[in-house]
Amino acid sequence: LAAEFPSEDIFLITASPVIKAVTNFKQVSKTLEEFDVEEQPSSLLEKRYPNIRVIQSGVKELKSGEHKIYTEDGKEYIYEKLCLCAGAKPKLIVEGNQYVLGIRDTDSAQAFQKNLAQAERIVVVGNGGIALELVYEIQGCEVIWAIKDKAIGNTFFDAGAAEFLIPKLTAESQETPIECKRTKYTVEGSEEKGRPTGASDQLGSALGPDWHEGLHLKGTKEFSHKVHIEILCEVKKIHLQQEFIQLQRTSLTFPNREKNVEPDEVLWPVYVELTNGKIYGCNFIVSATGVVPNVEPFLDGNNFAVGEDGGLKVDKHMHTSLPDVYAAGDICTAAWEPSPVWHQMRLWTQARQMGWYAAKCMAADALGESIDMDFSFELFAHITKFFNYKVVVLGKYNAQGLGSDHELMLRCTKGHEYVKVVMQNGRMMGAVLIGETDLEETFENLILNQMDLSAYGEDLLNPDIDIEDYFD
Repeated sequence: LAAEFPSEDIFLITASPVIKAVTNFKQVSKTLEEFDVEEQPSSLLEKRYPNIRVIQSGVKELKSGEHKIYTEDGKEYIYEKLCLCAGAKPKLIVEGNQYVLGIRDTDSAQAFQKNLAQAERIVVVGNGGIALELVYEIQGCEVIWAIKDKAIGNTFFDAGAAEFLIPKLTAESQETPIECKRTKYTVEGSEEKGRPTGASDQLGSALGPDWHEGLHLKGTKEFSHKVHIEILCEVKKIHLQQEFIQLQRTSLTFPNREKNVEPDEVLWPVYVELTNGKIYGCNFIVSATGVVPNVEPFLDGNNFAVGEDGGLKVDKHMHTSLPDVYAAGDICTAAWEPSPVWHQMRLWTQARQMGWYAAKCMAADALGESIDMDFSFELFAHITKFFNYKVVVLGKYNAQGLGSDHELMLRCTKGHEYVKVVMQNGRMMGAVLIGETDLEETFENLILNQMDLSAYGEDLLNPDIDIEDYFD
């Protein structure tokens, strides 16, 4: 916006003292991009664009009829156009329990690190990206990992990919972590005060994609990895030590290799009762069960159309149902008819694309111009790292919404690579690539141009055929 309208005032109202900047941006292919996210003082942004003013305060109320925003420090701001980018907040399994930590921002990651240093056993609940990373990075602490699915990482993978990754969880020692490239800025003095561990009401800004690097995630024990996965279960109840003693029920020790489980003699600060009937004691619980759009301060008195997932519905120009109010990133729900191989997912890559595109739409609207849907919404494409493997997911990589009318092709070399493609009527609809496969550009093109591949059959994944050259 600042670049499009150099003579207009642009206000960035944020509850956080730092801003997130995208650095080391690399366009990997047409739709795949890689970048780091780092925290910077907001003065850097104001220096770069003299027409931007960063206002550090939470939002108390939006009066869309009057085009006004009221902030918590008692001020009011009038806008011509407004874009809501308040993100999402962790969906904690229980609110206000000091033994339950959600990990979303740098502060909560640090609180977690502090708690882990004294921990002998923790329970991790959830099965998305943060849970995966966490379980992999934690050393010297027993981890009971409770997932509601049959296999780990169901947001990104199927059971096959999970099987491919599992050996990494039990591997004895880890590659040494790379030193963190990201620096952290805080308001002076906020370090000393420290933050109560359960305080999830103060919202920090969401973590960058490589958030766990440079965090020293080590518990009290000398072994590296000890992970036990409890599948197909959720948390039924959380008992504090006193309640648990009164219940007179037995909790379990950490299951050993023979999967024998004995009653536990140790007294733990907190106990987790799972829906499968098992109870485990632990030092604390990490709730990594996804996020909910952070719409709270904006709904009151405004008639927003809200999606099923709680986000503000936006049309294909990122416009909400209210005049002059746009939304982008985790707070919004894409309510347009999506391309057959794109779907919304609350990820950094999509937040960046939506923010950029929303600014373009706001500009076009102000200048009375028309604008085409951005190309990044043609194909779902995400690149990340899990368990030190490069992971690329494209299109309907888990056959999302394809019903039973599809087939999968797999190629897997243990410890090296895992390639899965989702085919429908001879056309490639999605793919999961783990490891250095070098297939992402070829597959991206094949999904985008919907070429009929039925003639190639299984040869599509034949390692002896150099498929990139073939479709070059």
